[in-house]
Amino acid sequence: MILPVIMAGGTGSRLWPMSRELFPKQFLRLNGEQSMLQDTVTRLDGLNVSEPLLICNEQHRFLAAEQLRQINQLSNNIILEPVGRNTAPAIALAALSATANGQDPLLLVLAADHVIDNKDAFHQAIQLATPLAEQGKLVTFGIVATGPETGYGYIQRGETYGESAFNVKRFVEKPDLPTATEYLASGEYYWNSGMFLFSAKRYLEELGEFRPDILAACQLAMADVKIDSVQDFIRVDLEAFSACPDESVDYAVMEKTTDAVVIPLDAGWNDVGSWSALWEVNERDDNGNALTGDIFTHKTSNCYINTDDTLVAAIGVENLVIVNTKDAVLVIDKSQVQDVKKVVEFLKSNDRREYRVHRESYRPWGRHDKVVDAPRYQINRVTVKPGGKFSLQKHLHRAEHWVVLSGTAEVTLEGKTYLLTENQSTFIPIGSVHMLENPGKIPLELLEISSGSYLGEDDIIRLKDHYGHC
Repeated sequence: MILPVIMAGGTGSRLWPMSRELFPKQFLRLNGEQSMLQDTVTRLDGLNVSEPLLICNEQHRFLAAEQLRQINQLSNNIILEPVGRNTAPAIALAALSATANGQDPLLLVLAADHVIDNKDAFHQAIQLATPLAEQGKLVTFGIVATGPETGYGYIQRGETYGESAFNVKRFVEKPDLPTATEYLASGEYYWNSGMFLFSAKRYLEELGEFRPDILAACQLAMADVKIDSVQDFIRVDLEAFSACPDESVDYAVMEKTTDAVVIPLDAGWNDVGSWSALWEVNERDDNGNALTGDIFTHKTSNCYINTDDTLVAAIGVENLVIVNTKDAVLVIDKSQVQDVKKVVEFLKSNDRREYRVHRESYRPWGRHDKVVDAPRYQINRVTVKPGGKFSLQKHLHRAEHWVVLSGTAEVTLEGKTYLLTENQSTFIPIGSVHMLENPGKIPLELLEISSGSYLGEDDIIRLKDHYGHC
């Protein structure tokens, strides 16, 4: 059995303003109708694999669960990392979970934010790797380099192993341009994809050999694991996992083991690590423009333009990235896209919300769009999915006025329950105990007007919480 293990813990700051700390790139729809996470899962269709095991940050749990639910892949299969500790511990959590009942599946370790154009070539590489992993080899997939890329680590191949693989001679860090050019010319180097196939028990054996401290910390974290069958989460012990060293799987295991082999993969792979990389993987018009959204162009070429919901007009420009979201606009030359991190650093150092969240945020019950954010009042457009409900709560500093735009709302206010439908409204006084639920079959849309001396999220006093503090 092959168990896909999907790593979805990154923050993707290089794709700001679309990617934010609480809505990173793996959850965005950047190259089609599905998110990158959903693409990663559905790319496995046609292979003999089990349902995936997803590893993600605690703060992304509801977003991850909703996206798996949308593609019918949600079944108590999300391991929550209470803190980030890099890939070696994350894979150890997956391996310990997979072997808990005495089984020993092959773990197909994948990143949630990669693009792979050639699905058939990807499947073929996995099929070639499977018998090697069954023999106890730790297989990595080396991307056939198409240029002297300085943004990737590299794998140097050694002697051939079998008909389709090579022993790994060494892993090397991101090189400078002259060194990358030498690597490409030699034909011995592949880009390090960060994808692996190996037996769960075999990985734990090697981790115990080379980094017993990591293995011990992960075993302790999994010893008191809590299964949340209602919300499909596997929660590990915070204190034990926080004490685990931060280490990549390359450093911890792959660079030290004598059983690492590499299979070349030529499948249109891209880790979409920048806006220019996203321009490369998207379809482009006759002028080389990759366009998403409501856009007008004239005498414009080789640009990437993406807009949420407002018109963007670009005239007489070339080689630009223009990204428009509801609360931020980025304009940058394609050759300078690595400097997007400068913006993120500025926003973070000034405690600006734009580095962390979007104007529109997703909640376990639906979504919340902050249309107006003034000092003493806010106007939010709220969408509650069928069956979704707010926590039973009260506020000490603000009152709220709810106006139903469409759907049906079931309101509980100071112990009394009543229904509201389109064009009806209700008032929630300061200090009153209240709850909102969508009992209908279609989404509930409403305007929430909040007013008062303090409008922060920490003025929500939850008396009955359905979702774990969200």
